[in-house]
Amino acid sequence: MAENPLHLPIRELTDAYARGDLNPIDVTEEVLDRIERFDPEVRAYVTVTADLARFQAADAADRYSRGERAPLLGVPVSIKDAFHLADTETGLGSLTQRGRVARSDSGAVARLRAAGSVMPGKTSVPEFCQSATSDNLLGPETGNPWDPTRTPGGSSGGAAASVGAGLATIGLGSDGGGSIRIPAAFSGLVGYKPTTGLCADERGFRAMTDFVTAGPLAWTVDDARIMTEILAETSFARASVPNRRIAFCPRPDGRPVDPAVVRTVEAAASILSDLGHEVVETDIPIHGWNEIFGPLVLDDELRERAHLLERPELLTPYERASLRAAEQLTSAEVALAREALGDFRRRVDSFLHDFDAILTPTVATVAFPHEQRPKTIDGEKADWLWGAFPFTSPFNVAATPAISLPAGTSEGLPIGVQLVTARGRDADLLNLAESLESALGFDYAPVRERWASRPVPEPVS
Repeated sequence: MAENPLHLPIRELTDAYARGDLNPIDVTEEVLDRIERFDPEVRAYVTVTADLARFQAADAADRYSRGERAPLLGVPVSIKDAFHLADTETGLGSLTQRGRVARSDSGAVARLRAAGSVMPGKTSVPEFCQSATSDNLLGPETGNPWDPTRTPGGSSGGAAASVGAGLATIGLGSDGGGSIRIPAAFSGLVGYKPTTGLCADERGFRAMTDFVTAGPLAWTVDDARIMTEILAETSFARASVPNRRIAFCPRPDGRPVDPAVVRTVEAAASILSDLGHEVVETDIPIHGWNEIFGPLVLDDELRERAHLLERPELLTPYERASLRAAEQLTSAEVALAREALGDFRRRVDSFLHDFDAILTPTVATVAFPHEQRPKTIDGEKADWLWGAFPFTSPFNVAATPAISLPAGTSEGLPIGVQLVTARGRDADLLNLAESLESALGFDYAPVRERWASRPVPEPVS
C-alpha cells in the first residue's frame, strides 16, 4: 500500500481498487488508524463511525470483486456535523444538541452513501455553523493542518482538517457565507460552493437558508467535481477553456488585505493572462451585501432557535449575540433586506454578463492563531466581524458558484484565490479552475509531510 492512499485523486484511488492494487478494507483501516494517531492533535472529528466505515468498506470490496463501479465506491468521505447521518448524533457544535440522533440520512449524505462512500465520521463545526472559525463549547477548537495552533476557518473547519491531515480523501462541507471556501483557503485545499439551489440537503439542518449549499473540500478540482456531480445529480463535462474576460479585484469592497495575499492573487491574475485570458483589474459591484446577508441570516436564527435563549448558559457568546440581535430586528428590516436581495443578484448578474469570471482573494489574511482575529490588516483597522474573511459572503448573496484554490504561501501558511462565474455556469467555473490549478502547481508537500505516518509513541512507564 502507498504510504498514504488518501492523497490519491479519487479517480486514481477507485481505479486502483478496480485493478486490485488497493483494497477498500485496507484503506479504511489506514484511515481509522490515522484518526486514532493524529486526530487528538488536529481535532477534526467529533464522532468516529468506525463500525459503519468498516461495513461500507467490506461492501465496497465485495462490489469491486464482482466488477461493479460507482463514483465514490470505497472512498473515505468525512461528513460535516451539520448533516444528518443515520443512527449518528447531529451535534451542530452545540451543548443543546447532545443526544439527538438522526433517524435517517439527510439528502446530501444519502447521495454520497448511494455513490459508495466510506464514512469514517462526522467533523467539527462552530455552534450552529454561525462562525467563520471552528470554536464552540464542546472542547478545544479544531486545528489547522498546516499549524494546529491556528484556526482552519469555519464553519467547515473540521472537514478541511480531516482532508488536510490525511484523515479522509474528501470532505462534505456546507457554505452559507464562505464556510467551505474560508477553510479551504486557510488549509491549502480546493473548496467549491456550487450555484445556490443546485445541491439540496432534504430533511437537513436549517440555517442561512437563502444562501447555503452543500459542497466539497478536496485536494483537487477534479475531486471537487466528482462530489459536486453526485450532490447535484448531474454532470459537468470536462472541456478545454476558451479565452475568457476575467474581472480581477485584489481588494474587493475597498477592504484591507495582507500584502502577501495581494501578491498571490496578482500572480494568479498574471497566470490567467499568460493562459490567454483577458484579465481586467476593476471594482466589483458587491457593495451592500452585508445589509442583506445580516438581517436574513438573523431572521433564520430567530425562527429556528429563539427558544434556546431560555438556557443562554448553554450557548456560545456568538450564538447568544446573534439571537439577541435577531430579537431586535423588525419585520420591515427583514422585508427590506429581502427586496434588496433581488436587486443585488440582478446587479451581479449584469456584471457577469460583461465578464465571464471574477478573480479575488478568498480571504484577506493567512490563518491566524486561535481566538486572535486580526484587529488590523496591512496597517488598517479590520472590521470586528468580517476582517479576515469579507470576500466570500457576497457571492452567497449573489447565489453564484465560487471556488477557492490554493495559490501560494506566506510564512509557511497557504493562501487561496477565489474564482466566480455567473449562476448556473458551474461547469465553466470548474473547467477554468482546473486550468488555473494546473498552472499554479501548488506544493502540498509541507502539510503531507507533517502528517506522514510515524510509529505510535511508546507508553511512558
